[in-house]
Amino acid sequence: MNSGKQQKPVLTGHRFKTRKRDEKEKFEPTVFRDTIVSGLNEAGGDLDAVAKFLDATGSRLDYRRYADALFDILIAGSMLAPGGTRIDEGDRTKAAAHCVFTAEESHAALRLYAQVPPVSTSWTTPHPKPTERRLPLLLFLKAFSESERAKLATLTGVLLAGGTLPPPIICSLFTESLVKEGISAAFAVKMFKAWIAERDATAVTSSLRKANLDKRLLELFPANKRTVEHFCRYFGERGLTELADFLRLQQSLGTRRELQRELQERLSQRRPLKEVVLYVKEEMKRSELPEQVVVGLLWSCLMNAVEWNKKEEVVTEQALRHLKLHAPLLAVFSTQAQSELVLLLKIQDFCYDNIRFMKAFSRIVVLFYKADVLGEEAILKWYRDAPAARGKSVFLEQMRKFVEWLQNAEEESEDEEDEEDEEED
Repeated sequence: MNSGKQQKPVLTGHRFKTRKRDEKEKFEPTVFRDTIVSGLNEAGGDLDAVAKFLDATGSRLDYRRYADALFDILIAGSMLAPGGTRIDEGDRTKAAAHCVFTAEESHAALRLYAQVPPVSTSWTTPHPKPTERRLPLLLFLKAFSESERAKLATLTGVLLAGGTLPPPIICSLFTESLVKEGISAAFAVKMFKAWIAERDATAVTSSLRKANLDKRLLELFPANKRTVEHFCRYFGERGLTELADFLRLQQSLGTRRELQRELQERLSQRRPLKEVVLYVKEEMKRSELPEQVVVGLLWSCLMNAVEWNKKEEVVTEQALRHLKLHAPLLAVFSTQAQSELVLLLKIQDFCYDNIRFMKAFSRIVVLFYKADVLGEEAILKWYRDAPAARGKSVFLEQMRKFVEWLQNAEEESEDEEDEEDEEED
């Protein structure tokens, strides 16, 4: 049925096409650049005026579409070609007179730029996977001067601290060409210093760990220098001992997990004692693991190697047979008083966490005393100081008679020594 109203498909279509063509022309990179540069130069070095200009212009210009061009101008003062060379080199009318690269090289000055919208909102190129958003300017570091890289590094650290940048953007620093020339490591020093100054070392290392970047930090160095020792020396000498300590700890934890896994396997295969001892000693030397750590790992491996009986009256005898068999292994790695005390605390924790072993605590300790795994000094110190509160009253009561026997034996030994001294006199 005809409504009587004449349709105008051609005319409407013409208007639509014209509008789209106008929009395309309006948002050409050069037009976008000229608009931004003009506004920035008009604002001068007044960052409040810059912020107001960018905020007002954002309603007309598509910042998201031309994010790379916008941040090139805000950071470098000019649009950048692939590789980082300035497109408008030599033509200062096409460049912003005030930008991050012309700012004072100080944390306070660069921190102000981090508060300028849209810098303070979204500073990275969108990516299908949000955790892999990238920062294109980090790929152009070779084209920048040392001073410009230092300013960008400081700003990056501030933005990471504020959550504007996600930690995975650091992956841009793992680019081989940047790593080879030492640019990545030098940039990272400035970046981490600024990040830590804004937050603290614990917050920074926590962010790195959550983003699984703790396992990749060594990639800041060439393959021939990709060691924890070199990393710790490099960053430690530049005032970032917290970062060095963090990586050393992460390596130690990784080594412990690997050692525990390998020990578990060797124990399950019932390898000869000498072979296991040799392997553990080699790992201790290679990874610089202290004896206290190793004896704790050995205890955990031994107790995880058995499927324990569910009956309390049976499991104690089962545990004593198992531990008597492996006591010589523990004895090799409990030669220091601190190691013995660590082992005592491990036994206490295990018996408390596994209620079937609550009554087995004192019998395990006596067994280890007789097998020269634990000495009387460590046992008496544990009893006297009781450093761990878990099951304290129960375990102290279990050990009371044995400790009294140790103390009496110690007094008798001292009396005998006094008598011998008197006879000699």
